[in-house]
Amino acid sequence: MCSHLQETTAMAENQGWSHQRFLQYLAELELEERRQSRIERLRKTSGLPSDKTLASLDTGVLPERVKKILPSLCEGHFLGRSENIVAFGLPGRGKTHLLCAIGHELVRRDHSVLFIPAYRLVQKLLIAKRDLNLEKALRKLDRFEAVIIDDIGYVQQDREEMEVLFTFLAERYERGSVLISSNLVFSQWDKIFKDSMTTAAAIDRMVHHCVILELTGQSYRNQEAQKRNAVATSRVHDDGRGLDPKPEDHMAEAEVDAQK
Repeated sequence: MCSHLQETTAMAENQGWSHQRFLQYLAELELEERRQSRIERLRKTSGLPSDKTLASLDTGVLPERVKKILPSLCEGHFLGRSENIVAFGLPGRGKTHLLCAIGHELVRRDHSVLFIPAYRLVQKLLIAKRDLNLEKALRKLDRFEAVIIDDIGYVQQDREEMEVLFTFLAERYERGSVLISSNLVFSQWDKIFKDSMTTAAAIDRMVHHCVILELTGQSYRNQEAQKRNAVATSRVHDDGRGLDPKPEDHMAEAEVDAQK
């Protein structure tokens, strides 16, 4: 309010505002300033990669169903229902980017989000369990409306790792949303949890309230590598043509030799 007082006073005098309108305008500025500050704090604490946003996401290559449902997911209504999102796809299909883009949009709408690779989440929970602080660590994760777990399929769980991951999913069930990217479909989650009963229980908790996004098509990374190679090859050819002497250069050199 103090920082905008002088210019607001001048504006109010010029436009003949009432005292009520003057105070309302200052209060609205204050509220917007606080909202922007909160969003910036949420963005910093989210751990979301700054480059994986909706603006940088190539939505044109997304499957039609994913493309249609994406705007609704970005609005964040699923958070109020504690629904989960699971993005399946082979490596390089854009699972991480898609979930991060949703995460950034949720933050922009004033929702608390945490992005964390699966291996790091497991490590944190194992340390908390060792120190007899697992319950406290789980309560801390409850502060986030959405927890994005990246690359859950790459974590090869031993018994203890599997237990803390399952404990997190079980405690989170119907209390907060979990967004997971995985290169393994549900039928292959026994590779993660090993035990068939635990696998079934984990899947049951995830799919009860869940939106499944299947990402197909070619690998983004392979496509980008092919584009880079094509550009590099083109530059090599261009450089080669630039260094190749022109016919008139050969003729000039011949004339110099003849004079010598």
